[in-house]
Amino acid sequence: MDIKLLDIPDIRLITPRRFGDHRGFFEETYNHDSFVNHGIETVFVQDNHSLSRSAGTVRGLHFQAPPRAQAKLVRCGRGRFFDVAVDIRRGSPTFGLWVGAELSFENGRMLLVPAGFAHGFMTLEPETEIVYKCSDTYAPETEGALRWDDPDIGINWPLDMAESKISDKDKAAPFLRDIESPFTIEDG
Repeated sequence: MDIKLLDIPDIRLITPRRFGDHRGFFEETYNHDSFVNHGIETVFVQDNHSLSRSAGTVRGLHFQAPPRAQAKLVRCGRGRFFDVAVDIRRGSPTFGLWVGAELSFENGRMLLVPAGFAHGFMTLEPETEIVYKCSDTYAPETEGALRWDDPDIGINWPLDMAESKISDKDKAAPFLRDIESPFTIEDG
């Protein structure tokens, strides 16, 4: 397993080893002991699977507040997408900054997004499936969101936003400057 720290060191880009032959491949996408050996002690309790039918679909930027905050281990089941994490921990030297990575079925990469970050993605191909583990179960009373197009965050989405498919709920999300983040650097 190859683990790289990104520009925000709490975010990790993980590439599992694939073992393949003429039949296909096998890869281990999660092994608790292996993760702990790499300093990742997050325990995951829920798996989610999302399908986006169109390229340019944007979902996010979402988070769950404490005490039900979620870390996520995100990967691509089919297709490809641009995955993004935004630091929303008050007091963090990287508060309001973002990192992103292209995740695809072909490259097999995963993004580890700790609690204290807003998470979102843009699909780059039709019929893209996003599969992710969460460290807590869904708790709608704690969910929060930020605008995907917040100019203070300045995410460089890879496709033209004018063509994007975005839910009404995500269109109505507030800007980072308009919320009191429920996270501090100590939460991360």
